[in-house]
Amino acid sequence: MHASDLRPNLDHWQERVDLAAAFRWTARLNMHEAVSNHFSLAVSDDGKRFLMNPNQVHFSRIKASDLIMVDADDPDTLSGPNAPDPTAWGLHGGLHRHCPHARCAMHVHSIHATVLACLKDPLLPPIDQNCATFFNRHAIDRDYGGLAFEDEGARCAELLCDPKHKVLVMGNHGVMVIGDTVADTFNRLFYFERAAETYIRALQTGQPLSVLSDEIAEKTAREIEEYPEQDLRHLAELKAILDDEGSNYAH
Repeated sequence: MHASDLRPNLDHWQERVDLAAAFRWTARLNMHEAVSNHFSLAVSDDGKRFLMNPNQVHFSRIKASDLIMVDADDPDTLSGPNAPDPTAWGLHGGLHRHCPHARCAMHVHSIHATVLACLKDPLLPPIDQNCATFFNRHAIDRDYGGLAFEDEGARCAELLCDPKHKVLVMGNHGVMVIGDTVADTFNRLFYFERAAETYIRALQTGQPLSVLSDEIAEKTAREIEEYPEQDLRHLAELKAILDDEGSNYAH
């Protein structure tokens, strides 16, 4: 019997399955952090109702049916029986409240993106194709103020209000990636971590860096943005691997 035949009677089922697969693969890539970090996906037109991982559950165990529904305008959210983590509410509630174009949001403390966020200059220069993907397309937060409760979340959300910015390098913290769908956002998260790793490893050589011109970096970024269905095929392949392994992510 296929996993989809066992699904509970829950709304937004395909979105739940996609998000659960992203959680599982993020853990497999060691881009998670114990039972912390959060992904969310807006399901209402205004973006304020969104799916999110349950509080303090490891990414490698999250199933589609586990995801909780959150309303960014509900002041009683944190008092409910299925309340999200307070920092998840602060970051993702603030983002979905203030940035309706951010349909999906993925926040992690992945190793290389976090190393980048700890540099005095956390700008990612276009030293290769992956890095060029993010040329003039990532914002930088230089004012870390502690755990991401509501005030911190609202401040970070303001930095992603420019639709051109799909990544926020959260100084001294980690990274927030947004997109239109789970596939779009996870693909961007994956490649930003790869780009950050390339840059960090290049710095470790101590050799001068060969930085692409602004013209070529912008051309490359646009070509990648127009590349057909890479994000959809990437996520589809990951789900196929999980299915072949008998994973219960889609339950």
